[in-house]
Amino acid sequence: MKHWIQAARLRTLPLSVSGIFMGSAYAYYQNTFNGTVFGLAILTTLLFQILSNYANDYGDGVKGTDANRIGEKRLVAAGVISAQQMKKAVILFSILSLLSALILIYVAFGKENFLVSSVFILLGIGAIGAAIKYTVGSNAYGYNGMGDLFVFVFFGLVSVVGSNFLYSHFIDWKIFLPAISIGLLSVAVLNLNNMRDIENDKAAGKKTLVVKLGLKKAKRYHEIILAISSVVFMLFCILKDFSLIPILIINISIFMNWNKVNKATKYEDFDPELKKVALSTFALSILFWLTLIFIS
Repeated sequence: MKHWIQAARLRTLPLSVSGIFMGSAYAYYQNTFNGTVFGLAILTTLLFQILSNYANDYGDGVKGTDANRIGEKRLVAAGVISAQQMKKAVILFSILSLLSALILIYVAFGKENFLVSSVFILLGIGAIGAAIKYTVGSNAYGYNGMGDLFVFVFFGLVSVVGSNFLYSHFIDWKIFLPAISIGLLSVAVLNLNNMRDIENDKAAGKKTLVVKLGLKKAKRYHEIILAISSVVFMLFCILKDFSLIPILIINISIFMNWNKVNKATKYEDFDPELKKVALSTFALSILFWLTLIFIS
């Protein structure tokens, strides 16, 4: 059991639910929050993330990409879990994720909103496909530099805007601003991961955006996405007359990360920064919700 827990990569879970917390916090402000929908949304997202982690372990493992990686050990590459066992786990969590998503959609929209429910079912299927195809298969998008785009869409836009729609049943265009912010912070986490693994990915033929850009440009890219994320979230707070305290607190952590990434000389230097940015993203969503509770 401890090996399966290790393969689930628990440290990635706070980042995965950050968008749900953000969308739910805004629903709280809109007076549309529903505890049952929130619980099911969190459960579904966690299942999606574990599915993604298992699929990545399997996909990179069978391709040999993880053979000499830096950082947390991958179980298929290490021979602790067989590729066949991991493949069965991917199938199991695909089914569990879909079932959880269907229950969530039914609770959120009922039987009378067939069209909207259909759209969300397609999004759920798309999320499962994206989780698997990041590293699995001959045309895995994580191997051709498209990982950043998919992370931005699913961790940012779909997670924040989609979760808020589950409560409110309408789209307030301003919700796209925190969605962009959370999406870019999630991309920053992936970028750190890919900067750490650049040499290993090159050798394995995994053409991430970092491999295509090179390390120097990848650092500049990291700076840009962090800066845009911060500015967009501050703009959201100003437009809605919300407190800037959450983003100003998180900006301290972001600036420290920015500084350490610029000074990084070894690939191992990027690994501890992954956790810091991920937890900062999660903390931003929690602090934002707390400020809304205080306001109300």
